[in-house]
This record gives sequence, structure tokens and C-alpha cells, in this order.
Amino acid sequence: MSREFTKVGVIGLGTMGAGIVEVFARNGIDVVAVEVDDAALARGRGVLEHSTARAVSRAKLTPEDETALHARVRFTSDLSALADCQLVVEAVPEHLSLKKEIFAKVDQIVGEDAILATNTSSLPVTEIAVATSNPKRVVGMHFFNPAPVLQFVEVIRTVVTEDSVFEDVKALAERLGKRPVIVGDKAGFIANALLFGYLNHAVSMYETRYATREDIDASMRLGCGLPMGPLALMDLIGLDTAYEILDTMYKQGRDRLHAPSPIIKQMVSAGLKGRKSGRGFYSYAEPGSSQVVPDASTPAGVAAAGATLRTIERVGVVGSGTMATGIIEVFARAGYAVTFVARSPERLAGVQAAIAKSLAKAVDRGKLSTQDAALVSERVTGTTSHDDLAEVDLVVEAIVEELAAKQELFRTLDKVCKPGAILATTTSSLPVIDCAVVTSRPEDVIGMHFFNPATIMKLVEVVSTVSTTPDVTATVVDLTAKLGKHPVSCGDRSGFIVNALLFPYLNDAVRMLEAHYATADDIDAAMKTGCGYPMGPFELLDVVGLDVSLAIQRELYLEFRERGFAPAPLLEHLVTAGYLGRKSGRGFRTYP
Repeated sequence: MSREFTKVGVIGLGTMGAGIVEVFARNGIDVVAVEVDDAALARGRGVLEHSTARAVSRAKLTPEDETALHARVRFTSDLSALADCQLVVEAVPEHLSLKKEIFAKVDQIVGEDAILATNTSSLPVTEIAVATSNPKRVVGMHFFNPAPVLQFVEVIRTVVTEDSVFEDVKALAERLGKRPVIVGDKAGFIANALLFGYLNHAVSMYETRYATREDIDASMRLGCGLPMGPLALMDLIGLDTAYEILDTMYKQGRDRLHAPSPIIKQMVSAGLKGRKSGRGFYSYAEPGSSQVVPDASTPAGVAAAGATLRTIERVGVVGSGTMATGIIEVFARAGYAVTFVARSPERLAGVQAAIAKSLAKAVDRGKLSTQDAALVSERVTGTTSHDDLAEVDLVVEAIVEELAAKQELFRTLDKVCKPGAILATTTSSLPVIDCAVVTSRPEDVIGMHFFNPATIMKLVEVVSTVSTTPDVTATVVDLTAKLGKHPVSCGDRSGFIVNALLFPYLNDAVRMLEAHYATADDIDAAMKTGCGYPMGPFELLDVVGLDVSLAIQRELYLEFRERGFAPAPLLEHLVTAGYLGRKSGRGFRTYP
């Protein structure tokens, strides 16, 4: 039988600590809340009161329950008040020396059977444990912010933690309505080990001016469905905290991808720590505010200096697959006359049938009138001849993802299309410049990467090569906005924004599984319930296809020659075995 906890202590009442206090008190447990002085206690009390008042206003907590919750909490700056607590959770800033000092003191105050837990998100629990006289009773209990909302809790056992200790803590987490996972004492544990490599990569992308902060964040929100963009999330976490976590992970694992990007330390030194200081990657209305305000880096929203927009009235699309069909519908619904080219009459009919089905579904759902659906259909013309693209203003290529096939098509389009027509490719991984150089007009070639399904996904990556002229880029950005999409601009390098950030994270998850640190289910749960991701990495890999994922990861490795980007051997072995994910019935999981 697991232990029944009736009284616990929490040391540190910042946002996280106050949230942990609320979680315990909401579940009928008495809490001794400790801070360093009266001013800090007042701030912690304020955080708790604000959180519970918000819950009451949203009808998630009754006024009576709120009163009872606060009655269970005793605020003090005296550590000796923890003497009769059965569990003490430390939630002070991420400084190893501070945590060790606190544990050494608390170890002398609490009873011999009390459990000591640290909420550290990255520091080695073992090093904290050895500061006590009985390291066997020390465990990690890592909540995620905001603690009252997020379900995931990492329970970290060290090599000396007694089995009964982590079992009791796991049972307590379940009683609190959380989803606990037991992991070993490794820097970053599950969630942060995957999250911070991705965040650091995004910072590096911004630091090298590959894309703007707004475009990087929009890409991951709209392209992957993440709750926040990476740079906005860095501001929320705090750049000083992020630096400490990355530095700890790097020192333990020596993975260069975890070495903090230099700009992080520079910003911390300058006092630009994110929301808490009022400025980080973004500027905020005041310290602690979530309201972003314009600053010198905010885009003006005007075309590049000297760039004039080209007229786009008629559009061509080459391809008959799912992506091409969606792109045709997007342009036609935005009012453009579309001529699409397919390889055979059967494929032409298939595209037209798919568009008709999509439009009928939109009518049934009340998103489109019957008259508007008819007009959309009238704007679409199918053909099997590239010659019929002679008068279009823009052509979007959406054929198979093979460079030779794309180059052959671009040679044809170069001959057929009128001077000044823009030639766009929707490739997700191949170099756009390789398509441009086979034409006599590389300045008119650009990437226009839609996301699948194109009719639903809002993001379009506008990829300019070293040859693309500013007016072509400006025209395609403007056109994308007119389609009701969100354009993001970036240079022509492997992965563009989304895939360059997404697939190394997925590869890291495969490596973690390969090392037997955690199961696929636990890793997926960590990222979904701990970080708010819509899908776990292994769910996503099986949906995307392991062969597709491996091909993209190989392209990234060849482009950047970054050792950490090398495909995980497990991924390669699964693909070799024919386990490609849902489409083959088996990937990281087995499907009916």
C-alpha cells in the first residue's frame, strides 16, 4: 500500500512553486508554503490568489472550494515549520548550489521517514541527494508549468532512491490527477531533453537571420499546431532559466546541439530575460505581462524597398496528387482562374471529382453557398498539355518529390510560359535553386511550400533563392496573403523553417527510445501532456511515414553536416524492415 500524504511542504513560491501549492491544496492536502522573506511570501500568495480567482471566474472552482483551498495553506519564511511534513517539494531557481544548501537544511528538520523531492527540470537529482544524510529518500518530482493545468509529472529516480519512495511519489501524483512517468536521472529528463534542443535550434535560426522571430514562431504554430512558437516560449520560460537548462544538458551530454546559442547569454547579460523582465525576443507592455508590443524589430508589413508587385490573375498548377488538388482548390476559391495539368484524362477526372467532393462537403457544412461552389468549379480548367500554361502569370509545380522529374518539368515550363511568369515549386525538401538553374529565368523561380491538407493548413513557406528577385518574393508573399494563408519568408536551405526544426526533434525522440531511457508511450505522453503538443513524436512519425522522415533527416544531415542530425540507426532499421508507419500497418506501433 502506498503512503497517504496529508501534509506537505513547498519551498519556493514563484509561478511554479505557487502552482504546486495549489495542486496539493486543491486535492485536500495541507500545505506549508515557504519563501525566503515576507516580500517573497506576499508575491507567492498573490500568485496563488490570482490563479484561484481566475479558476472561480471560469467556473472551474466554486467560491466555497476556493476558501477551503486557501485555509489549507500556511505561509511562512521559517524552514522549521516543515518539521512534521511527510513530503517536501523544492521549487527554487535552477541553481545547484542553492538547491543543495536547502536540502541539507531540510534534511536536518523533517522526520526520518519524510520524502524530499526536487522540482528541478534539468539539474542532476543525484547531486542534490548527496547533500543530505539519507539520499535514499530523495526523488525528483518535476511538474510542468502551469502546474494546476498540465497533467504530466516526471518522477526521477536516482541510483540510490528506494523503490518505496518513488512508488509513493508516483501514487501521490496519480491521486493529484496527474500522469506520472518514472525516468532515470539524466539532464533534461524526457520533455526538456527533447524540447530544449528544438528551442536552441530555433534561437540559432533567428541569430543567423535566416528568418524573423515572427516567421519562426508562426511556422511552428501554424505548420505543426504547437501551442506557442519557440521564441515566444523561450520568453515565457525565461532566457536565464533556458540558458541554465541548456548549459546543464550540454555539460552532461556534450551534445553540441545543446550548447546554448551565444545570443542567449548575451541577452541574459543585457537583462533581456523574456516576459519577466519586459523584454526578450519580443517586447512586452510591462515586466510580467503577456501582451506583446511593437518594437524596432516588428515587421512594417510593406513590400521590400524598390520591389513592385507583379500582376497575378491566371494561375497554373502541375500535378494531380492530394497536394496539387488542394492547391488548385485554394486558388480557385480565392477567385483565380486555374489551369491544371495532369498526365492523363483519368487523372484529370480524378482531380475534378476530388474538388467537387470537397466543395460539396463545404456546402453541406455551411461554409460555402451552392452558387459560390459553382463559381469555384467554373474557374478550374484541366488539361494534359503543358502548352496550355502559356498565358498564366504563375505556375505552381506539385509533382513527385524527385529532383530529376522537377528539373525536367521546369525546363518545359521555361519554354512554354510567357516572359515574366513566376515559376514556383512546392517542394518540401529539395533545393529550389536546383530547379531554377535549369531555366533561362532563375530570377523568376521561387519556393511556395504549402502544407497538407492545403485547403485547411494556413502556413505557406515562401522560399527565395540567391537568384530570386525581390519583386518575385514580394509578389508571392502578397499572393499568399490574398489566398487567406499566412506567408513566412526564408532562404533556400534544407528543411526551410518547419522541417528543419521539426525533424531533428523527432530524431532525438527516436534516439531516446533507442537508448531505452523511456518508452514510446511515455515519450509521447511527455510531449502531449507536458508541452501541449497535439501529437507525440512517435504518433507523428507513424503518420508522416518513417521512410519520408528518414529521407528528410538524411537531407538535413547532408546539408548541415551536423553530427546530431545523423538519422537514428533505429529509424533506418525500421525503414529497411518495411515498417513505415500507418501506411504499412506497422511503424513504432502496430495498426489494424
